[in-house]
Amino acid sequence: MLISANFDGGNIEVINQDDINNVQLAIRPDEGGEFFQWFNFRLQGEVGQRYTLNIMNAGEASYTKGWEGYQAAATYDRQQWFRLPTQYQDGKLTIEVELDCEMIQIAYFAPYSYERHQDLISAVQVHPLVSIEHLGKTLDDRDMTLVKVGDEDEEKAKIWITARQHPGETMAEWLVEGLLNNLLDGDCPTAKALLDKANFYIVPNMNPDGGVRGHLRTNAKGVNLNREWQSPSLEKSPEVYHVVNRMKETGVDLYYDVHGDEGLPYVFLAGCEGVPGYNQKMADLQADFVKALLMASADFQDEFGYDKDEPGQANLTVASNWVAQTFGCLSNTLEMPFKDNANMPDPMSGWSPERCIYLGEASLLAMLAVVDKLR
Repeated sequence: MLISANFDGGNIEVINQDDINNVQLAIRPDEGGEFFQWFNFRLQGEVGQRYTLNIMNAGEASYTKGWEGYQAAATYDRQQWFRLPTQYQDGKLTIEVELDCEMIQIAYFAPYSYERHQDLISAVQVHPLVSIEHLGKTLDDRDMTLVKVGDEDEEKAKIWITARQHPGETMAEWLVEGLLNNLLDGDCPTAKALLDKANFYIVPNMNPDGGVRGHLRTNAKGVNLNREWQSPSLEKSPEVYHVVNRMKETGVDLYYDVHGDEGLPYVFLAGCEGVPGYNQKMADLQADFVKALLMASADFQDEFGYDKDEPGQANLTVASNWVAQTFGCLSNTLEMPFKDNANMPDPMSGWSPERCIYLGEASLLAMLAVVDKLR
C-alpha cells in the first residue's frame, strides 16, 4: 500500500499504515495552523482489497459540522468523481475504500488543479472578445490573472466575478469554468444578450498559492483573503490588493464572489443587507436576482443560508460587503456545498463539478434578468 500527497493541491500525512483495517492519517494545517479541513491524496493498493482510512485529527478541523452527513470524493481516472462511504465519529473521519483499480485519488471535493487553471486561461484567450490581463504576483510568485470579456464600451455594465479566495473551495472554479464557456458560446442567446449590455471581469482563482499548497482557507502567509478587502497589503494579501486596485479603475455594477460552505448542504446566496450604504435600489436588485436564479437553477434555494446582518453591522473586510459599500452595487457571495444538495440529492456523486458548471451557466441567466437595472 502506498499513500501519497506530493502533488499539486495534495494534503495528507501518514501516521500509521501497518494495518489496512486501520490506516491512520492526519490533515496538514494551512500555513499558520489556524485552519484545516482540505485533504487530497492517492492510495495505491491491491484490486479487490478493502481499506479503512481514519483521519485522526478530523475532530480538530476548522468546521467539524462539515463532517456530519459528508461523503469523501474519489476518482480512478481523474475525470469522473464519485462518493465513498464515510462516517464521522469520536473525532475521526473514517473512509471505506474497496479498490476497483490499483490507484484511487481521494479528496475533500474534486480538486481544480493549477494546471487546469492554466488550461482554462489559455483556452479562453483565443476568443476574440477575451483579453488576459496580468494583475500582479502572489507571495509565491504566481500570476494573478484577470479574464476580461467584452469591449471598450464604457457605457456597458461592469460585472466582476471572483472565485477561490478560499483555495479549498474548488467548486468555485468549476463554476467559473462553466460560466466562462457558456459566456463565450457564440450560439448561446443568453451570452449574446449579456455581452451586448455588459463587460465581464473574471478572476477564476484568487488564491493560487493556497490551492497548490493544499490549503483550505488561506494564502501562502496563512492569511484569510476574504477578511482583507478593507485594507489589503502587498506584504500579506497581494491577491486582494491587485484586484481591489483594478476594481477601482473599472468600477463595479454587479459583483459575484463564488465560494463553498462546509456545513450547509444547500446552494444559497449571502447578500450585503448589512452594509451602511444599503438602499432600496440595492434591495430591489437583490430580490430580482434571487427570483431569477430560483427560476434558472433548481439547485438554488433561498430558505436556508446565513443569517442576514443587521443594518450597518456588516463586516466590511469581507469582499461582497466591501464591494457593495464602495460601489453601491448588487453584490453577493454564492455558496455551494461540499456535501450534497439536500433538496436534490445524488447518492453517487453528491454535489459535483458538473453541477457547479450548470450553476455557472444558470448564473448568467440571473445576471441577464437584472443587467438593464444595474446602472
